[in-house]
This record gives sequence, structure tokens and C-alpha cells, in this order.
Amino acid sequence: MSEVATPSLRSSVSAGSSASTDSGMLWDFWYPAVRSRQIRGRALSTAMLLEVPLALGRDAQGRAFALRDSCPHRGMPLSFGHFDGITLECCYHGWQFDAHTGRCTAIPSLSADSRLKVERIFAGHFPCEERDGYVWVYMPDPAARSGPTEPVPPAPQLPTFSERYRLTHLWAELPCHVDQGIIGLMDPAHGPFVHQSWWWRSRHSIREKEKKFEPIANGFRMSAHAPSANSAPYKLLRIYGQPINTTIDFALPNMRFEQIRCGPYWFSSRATVTPIRRDLCRIDFVAAWNIFRWVPFAVPIFRAFARRFLRQDQQTMEKQAFGLAHGPNLTLIDDADRPAKWYFQLKAAHLESKRTGAPMRHPLDGPVTLRWRS
Repeated sequence: MSEVATPSLRSSVSAGSSASTDSGMLWDFWYPAVRSRQIRGRALSTAMLLEVPLALGRDAQGRAFALRDSCPHRGMPLSFGHFDGITLECCYHGWQFDAHTGRCTAIPSLSADSRLKVERIFAGHFPCEERDGYVWVYMPDPAARSGPTEPVPPAPQLPTFSERYRLTHLWAELPCHVDQGIIGLMDPAHGPFVHQSWWWRSRHSIREKEKKFEPIANGFRMSAHAPSANSAPYKLLRIYGQPINTTIDFALPNMRFEQIRCGPYWFSSRATVTPIRRDLCRIDFVAAWNIFRWVPFAVPIFRAFARRFLRQDQQTMEKQAFGLAHGPNLTLIDDADRPAKWYFQLKAAHLESKRTGAPMRHPLDGPVTLRWRS
């Protein structure tokens, strides 16, 4: 594959976009809004995705729904209203809306001879599905006034490989644009510096790495390979006496999947970097596994290590935010930063495909081998 030069990018929003006209966020994708357990009974919950405020809840059958958290009458947040399991009532003037369609069903102030067609008034509503303990919301492009031209695909789901497994969730907010969160997520070179610890890596463990990558739909894959010899947790899997391999995928808009296989034993994780505002995003991490199921307190032990790992990333992004606030030019190098370049190229190719209607042109035209030290 020919070298693609990307010497620098502006940190204010993202490569190829303007802060004054574009938030740099990707529409027509699913995003995790809240954890499933955050919505209980008839209580309403709130979230923000891509700078859009949402009111979320469950109907009488337990199905999740998501409405724009703004009454179309006078802008009162619907999350302050009353929900009876079917209809959400605005607390300001009592306008009522169907929870799933957003269609207005009643306006108490109308007189009997009013000709206003109430059913033509809608609160913004969004497709909503539950997967892996998250409520996912599909965010259609607001520029497409007529709505999605193609059927909405199913929400993402974490791959699992047996009927019985453990599952856990972690999250952390990052004070940066989603682009910075994502390229931090896929950065292979920061481990010995950010995640220094006896159980992971240190400066002294840095060594040459060589990994093969291949294109996949809307993303790229680090092909199946043996785990790095300087990653202590992987060494524990040797007790099973089976060959160990791991595969890492990235797919638009924001998802990193990792699968570790060791014969019949496996570990599967997904990390998403969800845009909340232009200056704030959130990492949502979910992991499932059937390894070490015999170990007492396996979930709290894993959560303790994973929480520390995630906190180290969060602290790093908090420090970086001081530098990014001044809008510096940033330089991406080969080969360690090539995945970051691919992300920006994938994003640009996706937007160009939406603009023209032509098939998306993938930045990878075949397998690529990258080398770096970490």
C-alpha cells in the first residue's frame, strides 16, 4: 500500500472539518446512551449524544424509548414531565406524547372547536434498542429532513462464544473531542508510559512490534496474532496449555473490539468512545469472558485492574486537554500513528460517500504490516 502523508492536523475539531460549521461528529450510527439499569420503572432518565439532549424511559412492557428532551411547544425538557407507562406528559402545559413515536396525542388547552391537527405534532424520537446492558440510540443525520433513506441496522452487540460467561461494564468521561478520544483508544505506543505497573508494562519492557492489518467494513483489523510477550496478563492464559491468539478490530463510528481465544476459552471486549459534546466524550467498556471462571471474586478483581487502567487513560486525557485548548498543530507519524490516520481517512471517506451517494472508498486496499516499539 502506498504511503499516505498526513503531516499534521488541527486539534480543535478534526481533520477536514471546521469548528464553526461542523461538530466533527458522525450521524446515522448507533451510540450507547445509558446503562440499562439506569432506567427503572416509570422514572425518566436523561443523556446527551452528539449534543442532542435525550429523555429515556421504559414503557409498561419494559421496552426502552428515547425522545428528544424538549417539548415542541415551548422547549420544556420532557424529562421533567410525568410518564404513565404509555404517554409522556409535559410538566408545563400538559401536552402529551406517545413514548415511542413522539406523536402528540393531546393538548389540554385546545377548545372543542379547535381545528389544530394534534397528531401532526411530534417530539423528536429516536430508534432505541438494548444490547449487552446498554440502551443504544440511533442518531439520524439532522440534515436529512426526510429521515433515513435505508432501514436502520441492528444495534451493535458484543461477540460471545459460549452460553455461560461473566460480564462487566466500566466507563469514564474524557474532557476532549471524540476524535482525540478515539485515536487515544487505538494508540499502540502509550502503554509503557501511561500504563506503567508491575502487572502490565514498564519503560524497560519496550520492544519491537510487528503487526498485520487488513480492511474490514467501515474499519480495519489487527489480524489474529500471538499476544505481546511483554504483556503480563496474557501470560496467565498459558495455564490452559492451548495456543493463544488475539484479534483487534476498529469500526466506525467509535468501536474497538478485542477477542482473545485460547482453545475453548475466550475473552471479548468492546470499547466505545461516545461523543457527548464537542469538548466531552465518554468511554464505555464492556467485557465478557469464560476464562478463570473457577477463580473466586473474578469479576471484582478484573474490575479493580480495569478501572485503574481506564483511570490512567482518563488522567492522561485530562492533562492533554490543557494543551489542546490552545489549538496546536499535531503531527502523526508512521507506523505507530497509522491507525489514527486510517481513522481520519475512514471518517472522511464515509462523509464523502454520504455526500455523493457513491460507495465508500476504503483507505486500505489490502493487508498492511506496521512496525513500532512499545
